[in-house]
Amino acid sequence: MKFNILIVDDEKNIREGLAQALEMDGYAIYLAADGREALRVFGEAEIDLVITDLKMPNLSGEEFLRRIVADEPTVPVIILTGHGTIETAVNAMRDGAYDFLTKPVNLDHLSLLVKRALANRSMALQYRAMQSELEKKRGFANIIGTSPQLRRVFDLVEQVASSRAAVLITGESGTGKELIADAIHNLSNRRDKPFVKVHCAALAESLLESELFGHEKGAFTGALARKRGRFELAQMGTIFLDEIGEINPAVQVKILRVLQEKKFERVGGEETLEVDVRVIAATNKDLKKEIAQNRFREDLFYRLNVINIHLPPLRERKEDIPLLAAAFLKEFAAENGKHIEGIEPKAVSALYAYSWPGNIRELRNCLESAVVLCKTQTIGPEDLPPSVGNSPEGNFIRITPGTRMADAEKAVILGTLGHLRGNKSRAAEVLGIGRKTLHRKLKDYGLEEEKQEP
Repeated sequence: MKFNILIVDDEKNIREGLAQALEMDGYAIYLAADGREALRVFGEAEIDLVITDLKMPNLSGEEFLRRIVADEPTVPVIILTGHGTIETAVNAMRDGAYDFLTKPVNLDHLSLLVKRALANRSMALQYRAMQSELEKKRGFANIIGTSPQLRRVFDLVEQVASSRAAVLITGESGTGKELIADAIHNLSNRRDKPFVKVHCAALAESLLESELFGHEKGAFTGALARKRGRFELAQMGTIFLDEIGEINPAVQVKILRVLQEKKFERVGGEETLEVDVRVIAATNKDLKKEIAQNRFREDLFYRLNVINIHLPPLRERKEDIPLLAAAFLKEFAAENGKHIEGIEPKAVSALYAYSWPGNIRELRNCLESAVVLCKTQTIGPEDLPPSVGNSPEGNFIRITPGTRMADAEKAVILGTLGHLRGNKSRAAEVLGIGRKTLHRKLKDYGLEEEKQEP
């Protein structure tokens, strides 16, 4: 990595002499004659270290230092000072300077100081990158999969998380829409603020408005005290409206107003409340069809659908099934106090062959059942629900455009095994590979091999 150093001094001979010495050490050098020019250069280039005089025209070195420390505290600043301003240099270190040197500068001392400062800068950058990666992993901690379709969803989530825009998550039931909403909030600037979830379909139509917007005492029978609504509770944070397609037209109007004006009134109240809330909604319905049948407001749809994130069904990303199955297997084995070593190739092939109309939720239930019913240390086809273990859908393999070669190969191998009911000798022959190669690949996939061929 080639570091960029900014040298700031109003004396031309000093800044050019320092530049020549540091260029010999392999650094890229930027020069500025005063504080104002230095700020411009610092804003335009990726500067890793600053060497600056204190006494400069237009903008003092002290003020320049304070601005750098405020904008980019990981950039070390070395102060150059005359003997008469050493006390000022010490004060500058209290303000965040890395160190100071007196003029005339000892170049050997400067070289060592620069190397030490840049080593600290490098560690700071590595720590920042690590923290950023941890934030990403934390945001996607509960979402399992490496398929191209899911990676595109991850990329979009990372891109939109820090914005204020409303997000509409679409997809079939059981695809993990709530997990994506969690990731958006956890990766956003609002992650330390409330994240309020509302499952619209689970609330009676008569209660939904009160749940969302709150009510005043005596607003209706049973309203014995004032109640704050979910929008109010989510102030400065995020509200997730799951199954937004289930809400009635009257509530749709009030949600539209919140999105447009950030205002609402409690049920039975006259006080207008203002809120700053990021709205994420989800639905398994085709809202455009709902609009055509006058069941959903078109203006609300466009307010919610600023960013659309569509989750593909499990049948379109079957390469994620082994990872999901392994995670569920580990979870339910621990819950039930069982020692389960893995899933037999026949069983994995059956998982691949099935169409999963209930998506990940159905797969999760399937693995929980298999763990409970399993009598050995490996999950076999007989442990799976009959609809899965005896699935007739294994006569084709779905590979979507953009699938990685390794994932496509895995899908072909496991699909072929399923079609041949787990006969590895026949599968190796059909695939045109050696049996040892097939065994090695199954081991690479983390699958438990059967003790004998059927």
